Amino acid sequence: MQLHVNPGDELPIYRQIMRQIIEAVAGGRLRPGDKLASHRDLAESLVIAPLTVKKAYDELEKAGYLETQRGRGTFIVKRLPAPDPVRRWERLRETARRLATQAVLYEVTLEEAKELVESEYYALPREREGERE
Repeated sequence: MQLHVNPGDELPIYRQIMRQIIEAVAGGRLRPGDKLASHRDLAESLVIAPLTVKKAYDELEKAGYLETQRGRGTFIVKRLPAPDPVRRWERLRETARRLATQAVLYEVTLEEAKELVESEYYALPREREGERE
């Protein structure tokens, strides 16, 4: 799986890496047990500091998405963490607020924003099914 970072993005680089890994898990491009690139290899391919990758991996490990096996590497956990029901809604509300704000700024109607979310939502299972064929 190829990751990309944008140094000019408002999101810190380690967060960009985290987001892409979580999106790849949600979309089925990364599956439980898959091995990730080493800190150094990923840092070299992205032309960033290895400590930036380490920070992303450490945060994902703390959140329960990754596990590091000494001498073997870093892997997607076999069993993904169960979402905390209260925190889940808080995080979705935060994300919805950011999307609504951007929609207003870009003069996108509520209906267009809903269509976009629906399109992205249904694209995830297709990505998962496409990987299995």
